[in-house]
Amino acid sequence: MRTARTGSAAHDDSFESAEGMAALRSARATEDRHPIFRVLWYGGNILLILAILVAIYSAVWEYSTRRYLRGFSDAIVPESSSTEQKVEAILQWMAHGPARQETDPPSTGPDRNPTDTLNYASLLRVCGSATNAFVNLADSAGMPARRLLLLDSHRMTKHVVAEVLVDGQWAVVDPAFRTVLRGASGQLLTREELANPAIFAAATQGIADYDPSYTYDHTAHVRITRLRVIGIPIRNILNRLLPGWDDSVVVSLMLERESLATFVISFLFVLMLGVFRVGLRWFGESRLGVRPVRFREQVRRAFQAFVDTAA
Repeated sequence: MRTARTGSAAHDDSFESAEGMAALRSARATEDRHPIFRVLWYGGNILLILAILVAIYSAVWEYSTRRYLRGFSDAIVPESSSTEQKVEAILQWMAHGPARQETDPPSTGPDRNPTDTLNYASLLRVCGSATNAFVNLADSAGMPARRLLLLDSHRMTKHVVAEVLVDGQWAVVDPAFRTVLRGASGQLLTREELANPAIFAAATQGIADYDPSYTYDHTAHVRITRLRVIGIPIRNILNRLLPGWDDSVVVSLMLERESLATFVISFLFVLMLGVFRVGLRWFGESRLGVRPVRFREQVRRAFQAFVDTAA
């Protein structure tokens, strides 16, 4: 009796497996009649898998970077201090911190990796990478901060500083010169106030070797025109879809931290490819009569075939 029941179950499993394989062959035959759909479907699936893997990798990268920066900020910035005191603490560390490597980092091109900018003295002397280090430490210490580009008449960058949100206003900090720009009475200054030549001259006159051409008459947070021909259309599209996007702290932080930029971009790619896959599946089923076998169904059938073969 047990033998008969076992044989019946085996027969049912074999029949189900054969039926599943027949359905799979039928679906593939239908796909073969639409080669473009087949290429788009499998190509989209491969790209989606790759995007998910990159997103996972970048999430781990960003997490480890945040942990690293948090350790730095905890050692440098007193948690109970005011925002001004925290800013001064970071600048003091940059000016009088421990011995750092004097050689240039092994990477080439503009460095946006805080693990480098925090540890190489040569990078902390350059306005762009010094601002990178300051913005990342300020963010880790819970202070909204963003970079500010000082532009010449040709819209080319001549200096890079930072802005920190203090008591509701964006105060200007110059990490390269390890200073907070202040007015005659010691008050913090914004970029709008520093656009006044008299205020600018008074705020910078006591800073050694400060270039008087570092004025604030032309500024930007993001200079997307570096992309040349496509830069202006991209800026116009972003201005329409996301007004004020270039003032965002998150956008500025993405430009200063490669791990965060990689994570955000890969996550957006996962969303886009996921939507593309859903739309392509709907089009195939409703317009072409193609019913792609779901990935989990293919895995289930492959596993079942493997078990049956092993048995």
